[in-house]
Amino acid sequence: PEETQKLFPTTLKWTEAVTVVEQSRDGVTPTAATKLNSSTVKEKQSNSTDVSEGNKGMNEEEEQDREDPKTKDEKAELDCPPLGLESLGVDDSQIRASSHQRTGLGPHRGRLNIQLMKSVTEECPDITRVYTIGKSYMGLKLYVMEISDNPGKHELGEPEFRYVAGMHGNEALGRELVLNLMQYLCKEYKKGTQRVVRLVTETRIHLLPSMNPDGYEVAYEKVGDARGSELAGWAEGRYSFEGIDLNHNFPDLNNIMWDDQESAADGTKVSNHYIPIPEYYTQEDAMVAPETRAIISWMQDIPFVLSANLHGGELVVTYPFDCTRDWAPQEDTPTADDAFFRWLATVYASTHLVLANPDRRICHYEDFQMHNNIINGGAWHTVPGSMNDFSYLHTNCFEVTVELSCDKFPHANELPVEWENNKESLLVYMEQVHRGIKGVITDKITKQGIANAVIKVEDHDHDIRSANDGDYWRLLNPGEYKVVVWAEGYFPSMRRCHVGMEPHPTICDFTLTKTPIQRLKEIRAKGEKIPKDLQLRLRALRMRKLRASTKAINRRRESQQLQMRRARSS
Repeated sequence: PEETQKLFPTTLKWTEAVTVVEQSRDGVTPTAATKLNSSTVKEKQSNSTDVSEGNKGMNEEEEQDREDPKTKDEKAELDCPPLGLESLGVDDSQIRASSHQRTGLGPHRGRLNIQLMKSVTEECPDITRVYTIGKSYMGLKLYVMEISDNPGKHELGEPEFRYVAGMHGNEALGRELVLNLMQYLCKEYKKGTQRVVRLVTETRIHLLPSMNPDGYEVAYEKVGDARGSELAGWAEGRYSFEGIDLNHNFPDLNNIMWDDQESAADGTKVSNHYIPIPEYYTQEDAMVAPETRAIISWMQDIPFVLSANLHGGELVVTYPFDCTRDWAPQEDTPTADDAFFRWLATVYASTHLVLANPDRRICHYEDFQMHNNIINGGAWHTVPGSMNDFSYLHTNCFEVTVELSCDKFPHANELPVEWENNKESLLVYMEQVHRGIKGVITDKITKQGIANAVIKVEDHDHDIRSANDGDYWRLLNPGEYKVVVWAEGYFPSMRRCHVGMEPHPTICDFTLTKTPIQRLKEIRAKGEKIPKDLQLRLRALRMRKLRASTKAINRRRESQQLQMRRARSS
C-alpha cells in the first residue's frame, strides 16, 4: 500500500508482505520483512501447536526470544522500534491503501501471513483457531487456520474439509486465495450471510495457505518484479529446499494395490482402501521431505472427507488417479469413484469465471475445453506418489487438483480479479462435502461408537472406515445404494440408502451386534460369569457349525463314492 510504504525504510511489495516470513536457519539471509519483524525469530512451538488462544502462545515465545543472546544481538541491529503491525497495536482501521474498496484486499494485507491469520482470529475468535502441523526444512512453520463453530474439536457427524495451497512454492495464487477465503468467511459469518453460516456451523474447515514456504521464499527472490512471467524462472521455487517435488513425494500406493490384485488368486480379497505405508518409506534415510511427513501425520490425525490441492500455471481441474498403470506416460486411469470425482471437478470448473468462459485463451499448448476443463490426472501426465492418490488410498478423503491460472505467480494488481474468478468455486466445492451418506456406527449393547468399521457400497470397489467416534461419511452421487457395514468381532449389517439431488447427506446409521465368540472373549478377559443368553447362543452356534461340517463331509464322501463307481464301470 502506497501510504503504508512511507512508514518503512525498505519498500515491501504486496505479495511479499503477506508471506509467512520467519528467521531461517543459519546461513540464510532474512528478507526485508523478516528484518522488520524480528520478534518472529526462532519460534519454539512444537508441531500441531495451537497459537490462537488470545495470542498467549505468541507472547510466551517473544519472552523466550528476549532471553536468547543471539536473538538479542540480532535485535540490537534494528535502528527503529516496532511499528505495531505485528503486535496488532496498529488497528486495521488505521492503515490506508488504494485497494481498500476491494473486499478482503485492503491495507491489512500488509501484515505477515501469521499476523493476518491472528487478526482474523481476533475478529472472529468464536469460529477460528490457528495451529501448526510441522515445519519446513528451513524451520518455517506450516500454519493452518481452522474455521468452525466449535474450533479445536471434532464434532460427531460433522465432516472435515481442507484446502492445501503452495505445494509448489512458485505457484503463489492459491495461497493468496486461501488467505482471502479466511477473511471472507469471517466477515460474512459476522454479517449473518446464511450460506456462510451454514458452512461454518455444519463443516469443520482447515485452510493451509503454504505447504512449501521454503520454495516460496526462493520463488519471490528469483522472480522479483517479473511475477507472472514464464521467462522469469518458471520452475524457481517449485521444489522444497532439498530439491524435492512434494507432489511426487508421497508413498506410491497405487502400484502396491495393483500388483497385489494381479498376483492374488481372488482380486476382490485385496484391500482397496487404507493401504498401509510401505516399510521402506518409514526409514530415517528415506527421501521424504519434512513437509510431506507433516501432511501425512495431519491426514492421519483428522478424518478428512474432502480436499482440494491448489496449483497454478494452467487452467484445468484434475482428478485421480494421477499415476498410470505400467508407468504409461499418459493413460486414463479412473478410480472406483470416477463418476463422483468427475462431478467434483466439474463443480469447480463450471463455476470458475475463466474456466467457464468458452472464449478464453489457452494457457500453453493444450486446450482443455475439449474435455470441459476437467481431466483424469493420468490422462494428462502420470504422477506417481501424488498427494491426491495417497489421500484416496490411505485415508477416506477425496481430493482433486485445481490449476487456478495461467500465471503461477501473478502480479499483486491481478489478485482482486483472481479472487472474483475463484470465489464461487471455492465455496461451492466446499459444499460438496455434504453429498452422499453419513451416519454413526454403534454397538447394540453399549451404544458406543465403533471405530475402524468398514463401510462397503455395492458396485463401488473402494471402501471407507469409520472415525474414532464411529461416525463416517461416504461421498456418493444421487441414487439407491446397498450398503454393508462390518467390524471385527461383530456381525455385518446391511441396509439400503437413498441419495437425493439435494445438497445435504442422507443419514444412514448402523447398529452392530457382537458375535458370541467376541462377547465370550471380552467376558473371560474380565473374569466375569457367562450370561445364560450367551451360553444358549454359543450352544446354537456350535450346533450350526456341527451340522454344516457334517453336510460338507457327507457331500465329499458322496463325491468320492461316485468317482469310484464311474471308475469301476469304465
